[in-house]
Amino acid sequence: MAHGAVAIAPRWPGAATAALVLLLTLGTLAAVGWRAEWSGGVSPADWAAVRFTVWQAILSALISVVLAIPVARALARRRFVGRGLLITLLGAPFLLPVIVAVLGLLAVFGREGIFNSLLAALGLPPLSIFGLHGVVLAHVFFNLPLAIRFILQGWLSIPAERFRLAASLNAPVGRLLEWPMLRATVPGTFLVIFLICLTSFAVALTMGGGPRATTVELAIYQALRFDFDLGRAALLACIQFGLCVLAALLAWRLAGRDVTGAGLDRVVQRWDTSHAWADYLMIAAAALFLLVPLAMVVARGLPGLAEMPVSIWAAALRSVLVAIGAAVLCVGMALALALRGGVLSSIIGVLPLATSGLVVGTGAFLIVFPFVRPSDLALVVTMLVNATLALPFALRSIAPAAEQISRDYGRLAASLDMRGWGWLRLVVLPRMRRPLGFAAGLAAALSMGDLGVVALFAGEAEETLPLAMYRLMGAYRMEAAASAGLLLLAISLALFWICDRGGRANADL
Repeated sequence: MAHGAVAIAPRWPGAATAALVLLLTLGTLAAVGWRAEWSGGVSPADWAAVRFTVWQAILSALISVVLAIPVARALARRRFVGRGLLITLLGAPFLLPVIVAVLGLLAVFGREGIFNSLLAALGLPPLSIFGLHGVVLAHVFFNLPLAIRFILQGWLSIPAERFRLAASLNAPVGRLLEWPMLRATVPGTFLVIFLICLTSFAVALTMGGGPRATTVELAIYQALRFDFDLGRAALLACIQFGLCVLAALLAWRLAGRDVTGAGLDRVVQRWDTSHAWADYLMIAAAALFLLVPLAMVVARGLPGLAEMPVSIWAAALRSVLVAIGAAVLCVGMALALALRGGVLSSIIGVLPLATSGLVVGTGAFLIVFPFVRPSDLALVVTMLVNATLALPFALRSIAPAAEQISRDYGRLAASLDMRGWGWLRLVVLPRMRRPLGFAAGLAAALSMGDLGVVALFAGEAEETLPLAMYRLMGAYRMEAAASAGLLLLAISLALFWICDRGGRANADL
């Protein structure tokens, strides 16, 4: 009989995945650094890009978290018709391709958008969306739903018995229950959003306002695309990696321990439900901010959807194939790391958050350059990089379920000598269909809208739908870009829905 932890799943897939992730992150950074000339050092423009990157990431993460706290609290306290659908829709901007979201924000806050039209009607001068405030606005639009979901989950994890006890003692719920939960949840949420904003590329590319609004990721792109200065690109990538590691250590140091305890899984009943108007006002404001740009994308894209050129449909097909490949690879990597377990797997799983997708792509091309032409592998490398960059989010979904399965069924499987493929097929996969489907859908949607590596090396023959849409915007063909954006939005959400629905179908275990 097994009396302790037993290795049931084979460990070599996890080791192979770890090696691949290290190769695609630190290995590609080393490849760029090896080919680089380091004599130039960091220029004043580079330091300005570093300062702007850190400042906009701090502002974006701080505003996202601060706004998410009252919205999440309102959603946790109130029950109303359509609440579940609203929570699902609030998660749409995080799955939304960046270039599509930018088009929606321009339709609302751009020069001829709804907001500036209202200002003109009031006799006020228009406001420009480009620059620091535009980058922060776009990042808050993307990451506010993510912060709401994380913090709302923390609120819902407080056992109902704690609220019942606080009500019977007339104790302050905020100080005794909600503040400890926020102390444990907010630093990690801030870290994730900070890292996302720190390594953002498409937002800075489309919403930046010139040299004064250049991020490190955009400076890396300029160094690689226009100057082919590998030394500057590698140095900036090292600086960015160091900033991400420093942020992770700081958030880990400040993070509190969850002290809510366990409960009996009863439905939470709240007695501190005063000021209902304020809660509903916060929910309505968040819904308007997040859903109006999506509605504008749909409204502006529908008229020209049937008149798009054939090249757009070909680019869409390439994007779908890359997204499917990235989703399959990402889920396989996340599952291998989750089944292996341990601190090392957790560190490997979050490592892509601290890396630059542009440097990963450049390093990969430098590695394969002596053997094949990089352009021949543009879509393959894009798929590998997208799968790696989506790995932290997939692992966050899969790892808890894998740990629970191992804890519940590991000793029984070991006593029956059920290992390897039999353990995976009979025990693991049937009980992990939900997180696997969600992770696959998330990876496919994120890959579908990626505008990172492919923007560096793809020509017309390798053009994906986000790149085609960006080029239409650059040519001021906004109506065609809006139609391409609607197509990109529909495909991304369809891929996520198919994968997520497939994971939930008949998944009763």
